[in-house]
Formats: sequence, C-alpha cells, structure tokens
Amino acid sequence: MPVLPGSPPVEVHLKRVASARRFSLRVSRLDGKVTLSMPLRAREGEAMAFLRGHEGWLRETLEAMPDSAVRSIGIGSLVPVEGREMLLAPGTGRAIRAEGDQLLVPGDPASAGARVAAWLKVLARDRLARASSHYAGLVGRSYSSLALRDTRSRWGSCSPHGRLMYSWRLIMAPASVLDYVAAHEVAHLVEMNHSPAYWAVVSRIYPGWQAERNWLHGHGQALHRMRFQD
Repeated sequence: MPVLPGSPPVEVHLKRVASARRFSLRVSRLDGKVTLSMPLRAREGEAMAFLRGHEGWLRETLEAMPDSAVRSIGIGSLVPVEGREMLLAPGTGRAIRAEGDQLLVPGDPASAGARVAAWLKVLARDRLARASSHYAGLVGRSYSSLALRDTRSRWGSCSPHGRLMYSWRLIMAPASVLDYVAAHEVAHLVEMNHSPAYWAVVSRIYPGWQAERNWLHGHGQALHRMRFQD
C-alpha cells in the first residue's frame, strides 16, 4: 500500500477503475480511509505525483475530521454487542466469553481486536440467519444463501436469486435494528424494489420499522469507525 510521507504519513489505497478517465481522491467520512481511483493503464508513479499535488487538500481534510473518526479496539475498549456496551478484559482458556458487562478475551492482548471481530462475526451469522429465516417464513418465501461482508455503503442486500448479504457490524447494533434490516432484505424476496407494495410488506412483517431505520441513520456510522485490527 503506498504511503504519502510526512507528519504523519498517510496510507493511500489505490483503486484501478475500468471506467475512470482521470485520477480522483476521496477521504471516507466514516473512518478516514484515503482512496485514490485511477485509470486501468495509469502508472503508480503518475498516481503518486497526483497525490503529492493534492497533499495540502488531503491533510487539511484529514485534520478537519473528528479525533473519534477511528476507534482502535483492544483490551480496555468498550464494544457494543447487540446494543449493550461490553468492556474487553483479559481472559483465560481458549474461547472468548461474556461475563456480566465484560468480554473476557484470552491470548495475546495484541490480537484481542482481531479475535473479538471473529467472535462477533460468528454471533452475527447466527443471529442474522435466525432473523432471516423467521421473516422469510412470514412472507412464505425462502432465500438461497446468506453471506456477511464489511460493507460501508449498505447494511444489507438481496439479489434477484435470493442471495442475502449483510454487514456483520449489525451485531453491534440493538437487536431490534438487526431484526429490521433482516426484515427489510427479506421483503425483497417478494418485491425487488422500494415501491409502496414493498414497504407494505416491510410494515406487515416488522411494524414500526421507522424507529430502527432512524437509529441506523443517527448511529450507524459509529459502528464503522471501530477498527478491530491494524
């Protein structure tokens, strides 16, 4: 990964885009990730020259972001699990376990963040599978597969072939929010659009969904700002 030298150095993710005709630079407001998009045949040296030419703008943009833009997760951090704040603390044995308001994480503290992320993904798959099956039963349809991703642009999706995809970070949101997203995507098994007929399905299987959608709009970005491994 290219690094723009300076104080501090800035990691830059290069992204070759087939349709790109010029270079473009973007800073994610979710976590401060810097992405430089470039044409397929452009050279990396050209990309770095473009980056240096926009260094002033880039550093001003990064400095303007709140200090809380990214939270590195490790021992001593608070992590929400189904909306409940849990303190990561050292543990014994092999498996992560919950005790009261703590998540006890055994092993090397340096790998605690990565281990907690893996634990959360297992929990997310179980919860989302159960929720998806529940709502699929309510609409009388079935889905073909379920996958987890770390998507930034959407919390879930449903393909025309019935493949469901969710952000694993939903497991950190309140349980009702995860249920709403599952109902939202399962409703696409009936209506592959966002028409009034689609929203009628959502309202039938998850009445009062507006509160959960508002929670995501107001708090969802904070879930993306947690970095579980360096």
